Amino acid sequence: MKPTKIAKLALITAALIGTGVVSASEELAQSKNCLACHNVDQKLVGPSFKEIAEKYRDDAAAVDTLVGKVKNGGSGVWGQIPMPPNPGVSDEDAKAIVEWVLSM
Repeated sequence: MKPTKIAKLALITAALIGTGVVSASEELAQSKNCLACHNVDQKLVGPSFKEIAEKYRDDAAAVDTLVGKVKNGGSGVWGQIPMPPNPGVSDEDAKAIVEWVLSM
Protein backbone atom coordinates (compact mmCIF):
# COMPACT_ATOMS: atom_id res chain seq x y z
CA MET A 1 0.00 0.00 0.00
CA LYS A 2 1.29 3.46 -0.87
CA PRO A 3 2.17 5.82 2.00
CA THR A 4 -0.58 8.23 0.93
CA LYS A 5 -3.21 5.50 1.15
CA ILE A 6 -1.95 4.50 4.60
CA ALA A 7 -2.10 8.13 5.72
CA LYS A 8 -5.66 8.47 4.39
CA LEU A 9 -6.76 5.30 6.17
CA ALA A 10 -5.19 6.51 9.39
CA LEU A 11 -7.02 9.84 9.11
CA ILE A 12 -10.34 8.14 8.39
CA THR A 13 -9.88 5.80 11.37
CA ALA A 14 -8.96 8.72 13.63
CA ALA A 15 -12.00 10.66 12.41
CA LEU A 16 -14.33 7.73 13.07
CA ILE A 17 -12.90 7.24 16.55
CA GLY A 18 -13.27 10.95 17.22
CA THR A 19 -16.95 10.92 16.21
CA GLY A 20 -17.73 7.85 18.28
CA VAL A 21 -18.64 5.79 15.20
CA VAL A 22 -15.78 3.44 16.09
CA SER A 23 -14.52 3.60 19.66
CA ALA A 24 -10.94 2.88 20.64
CA SER A 25 -12.20 -0.19 22.52
CA GLU A 26 -14.10 -1.44 19.49
CA GLU A 27 -10.99 -0.96 17.41
CA LEU A 28 -9.05 -2.93 20.05
CA ALA A 29 -11.66 -5.72 19.93
CA GLN A 30 -11.28 -5.80 16.14
CA SER A 31 -7.50 -5.96 16.38
CA LYS A 32 -7.68 -8.91 18.81
CA ASN A 33 -10.09 -10.79 16.49
CA CYS A 34 -13.01 -10.72 18.93
CA LEU A 35 -15.32 -9.78 16.06
CA ALA A 36 -14.50 -13.01 14.26
CA CYS A 37 -16.90 -14.77 16.64
CA HIS A 38 -18.86 -11.94 18.31
CA ASN A 39 -20.94 -9.05 17.04
CA VAL A 40 -22.25 -6.04 18.93
CA ASP A 41 -25.92 -6.91 18.63
CA GLN A 42 -26.25 -10.25 16.83
CA LYS A 43 -25.17 -13.75 17.81
CA LEU A 44 -22.49 -15.16 15.54
CA VAL A 45 -20.43 -18.12 16.74
CA GLY A 46 -20.54 -16.67 20.24
CA PRO A 47 -23.09 -14.42 21.93
CA SER A 48 -23.46 -10.77 20.97
CA PHE A 49 -21.69 -8.23 23.15
CA LYS A 50 -25.09 -6.85 24.17
CA GLU A 51 -26.19 -10.32 25.34
CA ILE A 52 -23.01 -10.61 27.39
CA ALA A 53 -23.56 -7.17 28.92
CA GLU A 54 -27.13 -8.08 29.85
CA LYS A 55 -26.17 -11.44 31.38
CA TYR A 56 -23.45 -9.91 33.56
CA ARG A 57 -25.14 -6.56 34.30
CA ASP A 58 -25.64 -7.20 38.03
CA ASP A 59 -22.51 -9.30 38.59
CA ALA A 60 -19.95 -7.37 40.65
CA ALA A 61 -17.23 -9.83 39.62
CA ALA A 62 -18.06 -9.63 35.91
CA VAL A 63 -14.92 -7.78 34.81
CA ASP A 64 -12.58 -10.28 36.48
CA THR A 65 -14.68 -13.25 35.34
CA LEU A 66 -14.78 -12.14 31.73
CA VAL A 67 -11.11 -11.11 31.59
CA GLY A 68 -10.37 -14.67 32.71
CA LYS A 69 -12.57 -16.06 29.93
CA VAL A 70 -10.90 -13.85 27.33
CA LYS A 71 -7.45 -14.98 28.45
CA ASN A 72 -8.15 -18.66 29.27
CA GLY A 73 -11.21 -19.51 27.21
CA GLY A 74 -14.34 -21.15 28.52
CA SER A 75 -17.31 -23.30 27.68
CA GLY A 76 -20.80 -24.22 28.76
CA VAL A 77 -22.14 -20.76 29.60
CA TRP A 78 -23.53 -20.02 26.12
CA GLY A 79 -23.86 -23.54 24.72
CA GLN A 80 -21.59 -26.24 23.42
CA ILE A 81 -19.19 -24.14 21.34
CA PRO A 82 -16.16 -23.28 23.50
CA MET A 83 -14.43 -19.94 23.49
CA PRO A 84 -10.76 -20.52 22.73
CA PRO A 85 -8.08 -19.05 25.00
CA ASN A 86 -6.42 -15.82 23.92
CA PRO A 87 -3.11 -15.79 25.81
CA GLY A 88 -1.71 -13.14 23.46
CA VAL A 89 -4.19 -10.56 24.74
CA SER A 90 -2.67 -8.58 27.61
CA ASP A 91 -4.56 -8.21 30.88
CA GLU A 92 -4.86 -4.48 30.18
CA ASP A 93 -6.33 -5.01 26.70
CA ALA A 94 -8.68 -7.75 27.92
CA LYS A 95 -9.95 -5.46 30.68
CA ALA A 96 -10.49 -2.58 28.23
CA ILE A 97 -12.47 -4.84 25.88
CA VAL A 98 -14.53 -6.34 28.71
CA GLU A 99 -15.35 -2.94 30.18
CA TRP A 100 -16.42 -1.75 26.72
CA VAL A 101 -18.65 -4.81 26.26
CA LEU A 102 -20.20 -4.40 29.72
CA SER A 103 -20.96 -0.72 28.99
CA MET A 104 -23.52 -1.71 26.33
